[in-house]
Amino acid sequence: MTELYYAEDDPDIAGMVKAYLERKDIKVSVYGTLADLKLALAQRLPSMVLLDWNMPDGRGDGLCRWIRGRFKELPVIFLTVRGDSADIVSGFESGADDYVVKPFALEVLYSRVQALFRRSGNAGGQYLSCGEIAMDLNRMLVTCKAEEVSLSAVEYQVLLCLMRNKGRIVTREKLLEQVWDVNGNYVNDNTLTVTVKRLRDKLGKPLCLKTVRSVGYRMEDML
Repeated sequence: MTELYYAEDDPDIAGMVKAYLERKDIKVSVYGTLADLKLALAQRLPSMVLLDWNMPDGRGDGLCRWIRGRFKELPVIFLTVRGDSADIVSGFESGADDYVVKPFALEVLYSRVQALFRRSGNAGGQYLSCGEIAMDLNRMLVTCKAEEVSLSAVEYQVLLCLMRNKGRIVTREKLLEQVWDVNGNYVNDNTLTVTVKRLRDKLGKPLCLKTVRSVGYRMEDML
């Protein structure tokens, strides 16, 4: 099922949109604050984001810029009462793909969502994220706090293995097997230790990359 995150602090509007889109087989997760939505995006990416402009803890255009800095192709639609031409232009300049003004017809919103899905494909599926770290698998690009990080091929493969197993311990043996042995390169255990240290340093020693002593490593969202 396609999943969509929706930032909306009006429970009536949020409930109406959620009920309608879920009848169309689109799973909708509603967030009442930008902080909650941002936390959800750091943990797992949806196929699309619906974003209100005026939220209790800030403006949607700021979060849209945050999204665009990390997930370049993740589709974003503004769904807001702010319909002045200057607001619409500002919404697109902040990185939105579409802009729907309230009040709106649910059928029209669904058509806009479907049209954007057709153009973007499963853009959300090309990203992995944990905390401030994001990986764009299509471009083989790693960012931390929206800044590109240059990794060696081995460092990238180690990070990829950890990110794909986020929330689970990846043993040292599994990393050695998947990153080195699969390519016929047999190395000693110290090589992995050095590689992870370099990776940590390049990523600014992120708290979400945990060492499980004598076992391995785990990527873990920081709540």
